[in-house]
Amino acid sequence: MAEKEEGTKQEERAAEAEADEEVEVKFRLFDGSDIGPVRCNAVATTVAALKDRVVADWPKDKTVVPKTANDVKLISGGKILENDKNVAQCRAPFGDLPSTAITMHVVVQPSSAKSKPDKKTNKLPKTTRCSCSIL
Repeated sequence: MAEKEEGTKQEERAAEAEADEEVEVKFRLFDGSDIGPVRCNAVATTVAALKDRVVADWPKDKTVVPKTANDVKLISGGKILENDKNVAQCRAPFGDLPSTAITMHVVVQPSSAKSKPDKKTNKLPKTTRCSCSIL
């Protein structure tokens, strides 16, 4: 019984430590340059807040500039991060490796590139025509 209580206390301490955990996040841009590192609380900071930070800290000398946080995609551990997740949920488990700055890759996809305008607005239904010739 005492072992179960000790195990529960250890789990509670681990959860409290994770809740207060400060992490460093740096953002790798398309040209290999970095923004950051930025210190943030792993549980309290969402991906949406990180995107806002990237847009605010974006270097002025870049040719591609995101206008809004919706133009930015963050990738960590090979996965595109969702806005409603927090940093603690997005971290890849690295076992007992020492904690260092988390590197997130930044992809800029401007809103205008997402919706491609139609060249022709043809209201007629598409029909395919094919012909077969048997000789």
